[in-house]
Amino acid sequence: MGGGVRDILLGLKPKDFDVATDASPEQVKSLFRNCRLIGRRFRLAHILFGREVIEVATFRGHHAQDSAQNVEKKNKQSPSHSSSEGMILRDNVFGSIEEDAIRRDFTVNALYYDIADYSVQDFCDGMSDLNDRLLRMIGDPETRYREDPVRMLRAVRLAIKLDLEIEETSAEPLQALSSLLRDVPSARLWDESHKLFLTGFSEKTFATLEHFHLLQPMLPQMIESLESNNNPRFREFIEAALVNSDSRIRSSKSINPAFLYACFLWQSVKDTVEQYRKDGFQGAEAMQKAQAVVISEQVKSIAIPKRFTQVIREIWLLQHRLEFRRGKNLLSLLGHPRFRAGYDFLLLRASIDEVKQETADWWTEIQEVDLPEQKKMLAAIAPKKRRRRKPNKKPDVN
Repeated sequence: MGGGVRDILLGLKPKDFDVATDASPEQVKSLFRNCRLIGRRFRLAHILFGREVIEVATFRGHHAQDSAQNVEKKNKQSPSHSSSEGMILRDNVFGSIEEDAIRRDFTVNALYYDIADYSVQDFCDGMSDLNDRLLRMIGDPETRYREDPVRMLRAVRLAIKLDLEIEETSAEPLQALSSLLRDVPSARLWDESHKLFLTGFSEKTFATLEHFHLLQPMLPQMIESLESNNNPRFREFIEAALVNSDSRIRSSKSINPAFLYACFLWQSVKDTVEQYRKDGFQGAEAMQKAQAVVISEQVKSIAIPKRFTQVIREIWLLQHRLEFRRGKNLLSLLGHPRFRAGYDFLLLRASIDEVKQETADWWTEIQEVDLPEQKKMLAAIAPKKRRRRKPNKKPDVN
């Protein structure tokens, strides 16, 4: 069902297949010993086959149209609950396949492959929208976005990934409702951010999210930096980081999400460091205080785990030593676990003339030469020691 069927029809390779059934999660669990039930908001069954997980969802019904008696009958344990903003907090009301299709988010995701007769069942004209390259919300878009504001991010992500156009009435409420993302748990936005920025389409995704004002609730400090114009080339820096990340992903190279967040928040750190310096703090102390403030503010919106915030800090702290090439054991930086990330970050800074290009080129060269040549390069930049003048000896007086 859903994405797997959609991707095959578009000529793409599905990353996985999900299963939908009229059996309840408990009934699925009773059939498979290798099954576990997960979720409170959406009750699901996960059937384990070695490292593979088959996700099985029970058809959802129309909770708004059901009587209290029917809701209780369909699911005595977990009825549907919504917030005052219309966001669904818990939704375990079960129904038929037709009801389930209408409960899906977009028409192209409401396609079912029936293993009984090998047919595709389409209840929402999803096939027609696929042919027209449209991404259309099922039902009233504003109501559906209020039920789950993350659908706004999914609309952008799927449109970019599948090369579809967001249908006009589905796109119209996005900007006005963007603030609803502030009500989404920060941990959930951390998971969603991977899909937005770490799948090889981050440059276009970023631009589209910004167009619909969807970045503001997620990365408020970055947006403030872009709008303040303290650094007119900061946008160029971010765009270069996104292009670099997309290139690495498409080349099947790994990327740490901490690197992108280090880029997103870099100008905020610089501005905060400057403020601390005005308050009398110097050097490393100003940087450490600025890092703590910026990261603590960001995790309120997107809950970046500590193991990644530590990497962000290390990338930032490396910049001073990489840029000014001072201090003992400079060569040991080549063995630093974050050297490569710090070096790539330095290259991005050089691309907007924040760092001298010759400094970036020096670090590029020193990685490519042997140890004797590395020592020569270090000697060439070492500060010359000032020779102490010997005092004039006074003649002995007999």
